[in-house]
Amino acid sequence: MSSTDLNGVAVESVDAAVSGAAANTIELTNVSRWYGNVVAVNDVSMTIGPGITGLLGPNGAGKTTLLTMMAGFLAPSRGQLTVGGKPSWRNPGVFRVLGLVPERDSVYAFLTGLDFVRSTARLHGLADADAAARRAIGIVDMGDAQDRRIATYSKGMRQRIKVAAALVHDPAMLLLDEPFNGMDPRQRILMMDLLEQMARDGRTILFSSHILEEVERISGTIQVIIGGRLAASGDFRAIRRLMTSRPHVFLVRSSADRQLAAALIGRPAVTGVEITPRGVSVRAADFGTFTRELAGLCRDSGIMLREVLPSDESLESVFAYLVAS
Repeated sequence: MSSTDLNGVAVESVDAAVSGAAANTIELTNVSRWYGNVVAVNDVSMTIGPGITGLLGPNGAGKTTLLTMMAGFLAPSRGQLTVGGKPSWRNPGVFRVLGLVPERDSVYAFLTGLDFVRSTARLHGLADADAAARRAIGIVDMGDAQDRRIATYSKGMRQRIKVAAALVHDPAMLLLDEPFNGMDPRQRILMMDLLEQMARDGRTILFSSHILEEVERISGTIQVIIGGRLAASGDFRAIRRLMTSRPHVFLVRSSADRQLAAALIGRPAVTGVEITPRGVSVRAADFGTFTRELAGLCRDSGIMLREVLPSDESLESVFAYLVAS
């Protein structure tokens, strides 16, 4: 199978064994990693497929260890980990389909941005390393600074040149550890737009970030690691609705808020009602039961329902609940 980079530069054909569905899938089965008596990752199973997935967890939860194992720099102490259908450990060929942006700076400050990305292109054996490097640098909007030494770059600029190096061979999968660190708002928007476009093109993107608003904007799918274990996996809104021990909070606006509040009091699914300047704040024990009953209640009471907003279904709320539990 042959492919081209993001701007049409031809790259080496990849092995047929990593073609098809497996070519852009990362699979972990009962993976653990320990350092002496310290367990960094504990029996984690997950599948990362096409699209954008956010890897979340408190500091020291095991996120970087997971990414390092996926990139083939650490062997699992137990379990199986494959990238593109093949084990990543002791398999340098995995980087034909994988791009990595580590959190720590992995750049040589005395090189120019172009030198750095071009050297990466040469390591990948690209036929025209210079053209591939210039195109990758253009993708991250670093063309004006490509001839400056990396020592003169800001933190955000160094992040972007690292992304350019990771993209130079047009990988099917991309691992990013805190990719937005040091970027100003314009740079963050540019990077988020780029990741979204790559996901639409069918690439697999896994990134860790402590900036939950950014994860929420570009990825509804999350993998949450707490204490080395996988605490939750999937769409964060669906995860929130499964948290039956946490009441759901809704803001409801209607044509008669006081009448609606009175009608809601005493309903089996409702645990609390409060009238606020913005509408009726409702605490419900069950998401599905409340949302199904609300429309019928308004209809029977002659109340026009204008808006129903889950007010604690943000990624920040879900993450806080998972960490607290």
